[in-house]
Amino acid sequence: MPSSRSRPPHHLRFLADHSHLSPVYGADWFAKGAESFARFFGTPFFLISQTAIVIGWIYLNIAGHATFDHYPFILLNLAFSLQAAYAAPLILLAQTRQADRDKAHSEADAQHREEIAFEMHREQQLALEQTRRLISLVDQNNELTLAVRQLSERIESLTSEIHRKVVPEAA
Repeated sequence: MPSSRSRPPHHLRFLADHSHLSPVYGADWFAKGAESFARFFGTPFFLISQTAIVIGWIYLNIAGHATFDHYPFILLNLAFSLQAAYAAPLILLAQTRQADRDKAHSEADAQHREEIAFEMHREQQLALEQTRRLISLVDQNNELTLAVRQLSERIESLTSEIHRKVVPEAA
């Protein structure tokens, strides 16, 4: 039996059947690292840090404190180009991995909805069959009640007839 750590959280229990798909997303260190790196690109920390570095870079080179990259900031453009050259494929990789996960989750959800629909249909059929049986039992009960009433009336008439024949009429 697997340990409790390997079980998915309760809200993901319907996705457990699709856990074999995780290698499709790339379980190696590169794929996971690339996805983490691509996710980092969208954080406020990254955007603020990059803005601060660019402002600092320009300030140092314009104010004359450093002269390693004169206007038009070719090294800064080279750094941005290099960053973009690596960022774009990493972001695409992360998006592809997320799309694969979303597809697997969507398929699991659809399968779960189908199972629920099947179970609901089965329960409706069972309820319908039970309703038919109850109606049949009520009809049988009505027939028996009618038969008991007829027999009671017959017994009463026979008892009256016997009583008239056995007991002489008082004059």
